[in-house]
Amino acid sequence: MDQTTANTQSDTLANAEVSDQSQPQEQSIDFQTLIPEEYKEEKSLQNFSNMNDFVKSYLHSQKLVGVDKIPVPTKHATDDDWNAVYEKLGRPKTAGDYKYNLGEGSKVDENTIKAFSEEAHKLGLLPQQAEGILKYYNKVGEAADASNEARAETFRLESETELRKEYGPAYDLKISAAKNLASNTLGSDFLRNTILNDGSRLGDNPNVVRAFANLADKLSEDTIVQGDTPSAMTIKEIDNEIQQLTSEGSPYWNKTHINHKKAVEEVQQLYQLKERSTNG
Repeated sequence: MDQTTANTQSDTLANAEVSDQSQPQEQSIDFQTLIPEEYKEEKSLQNFSNMNDFVKSYLHSQKLVGVDKIPVPTKHATDDDWNAVYEKLGRPKTAGDYKYNLGEGSKVDENTIKAFSEEAHKLGLLPQQAEGILKYYNKVGEAADASNEARAETFRLESETELRKEYGPAYDLKISAAKNLASNTLGSDFLRNTILNDGSRLGDNPNVVRAFANLADKLSEDTIVQGDTPSAMTIKEIDNEIQQLTSEGSPYWNKTHINHKKAVEEVQQLYQLKERSTNG
């Protein structure tokens, strides 16, 4: 390498070093130092550490200009203060302005809806909130009704099994007499819609059925029955006759006995006779 070339390279390197030193160096600037002295105590500015965050915050605040703002009431706010907020949020003007779409077959009656609407308005519920709560209430009520219905039906079947075992062949007649007397005394709706503590309907409860069956028997004991029998009979006499014909070891229970068919027919006639008297 000759002297001229070496000098040229040296000058080039020197110029590069001077050029690098002349470039401005990036420095970390404390944003707080850029804030004018008169604004340094502003709390809203003390959260910014760089210009980027400050610009973002400024642009966001500009987007909110003109937007209707709803102040949050303090703990000392009055009912009027809260009502003003509720109205801005969209609460109906009156409780009667709430509208609900609960679908067909809703279990919620008009009185319940009216009372709920008044409470919803007092609490400042929006229409969609009020409807959502009422729909949930209706759904829970429907589920409870289905559960209660299933429980009542279970009790009815258990009661029927128990009484069939107890009354034997006389079951249909006794139940018919008990139901007629109970319906005439208390009313069918009352028997069907009154639910006892155990979940059974009043009209299906075995103790209630027994009571009315016994009462029906006592009321009909002295009743004179005119039928196909040779002479008039009282209900009590018919019962005694049925008891004899269906006693243990009688032809009524022995299908191979020569008099089995005759015994069954006589018992059926006696039941029919007693039923006509009871229902008449």
